[in-house]
Parts: sequence; structure tokens; C-alpha cells
Amino acid sequence: LYDRLESMLPSLVGQSFAGRNISAADNFSYTDPIDQSVTKGQGLRILLDDGSRVVVRLSGTGTKGATIRVYLESYVPSSGDLNQDPQVALAEMISAINDLAEIKQRTGMDQPTVIT
Repeated sequence: LYDRLESMLPSLVGQSFAGRNISAADNFSYTDPIDQSVTKGQGLRILLDDGSRVVVRLSGTGTKGATIRVYLESYVPSSGDLNQDPQVALAEMISAINDLAEIKQRTGMDQPTVIT
């Protein structure tokens, strides 16, 4: 799942995602501003044209028992409904990343085991 999604990143820019357009997609790396050390492979990012983003990461060291973590951030303007239930506010993005990454098909899971 992860490797497949990573291989798709270059072709995602410009595509529609949850009613928005993908402005960038990459495998995030962090450069420490103090010592300039670089930490690569921190997660697959899908950045959207309205400031929203999706990050997909693996935790665990092996291929068996690894946990897929999906982080979703949806931009809502100050004039928007800032008190929405997060599951409602993120429903389109949840559906879009499930479809794109084929999470349900590849894992057999209908829903996450942890929601925070």
C-alpha cells in the first residue's frame, strides 16, 4: 500500500482530491535548521491548493504488523463552521485517501482502530 502510493506521488499533482486540487505530493524530509542534518522518509504528503493536507506514515519496523497512520488537515476559513464534528468535516478527505491508497481493499479494514 505504502510503496504503491509513494510511486504514484509524481503523477498526483494537478489531480482532483476531495473537491480540491493537489498542488504537491512528496516523501517528506526534514532539515534541522541548527545542524542541517536531514531526516528522510518522514511520510508521504499530499498538499492541496486550499492549504489542506494528507500525510500517510508507517510505524513499526517490519512489513508485518506495521501500522498505517493517516493524518488529515482540512482548511476552514474563519468565516466557516469551525465547530464541525471532525468526522463530518473530514469525510470527503477520508473517502478520497481511502480510494487513492486503496486502504480498505488492501487491509480489509472498514474503519480505523484509533481516531484522535
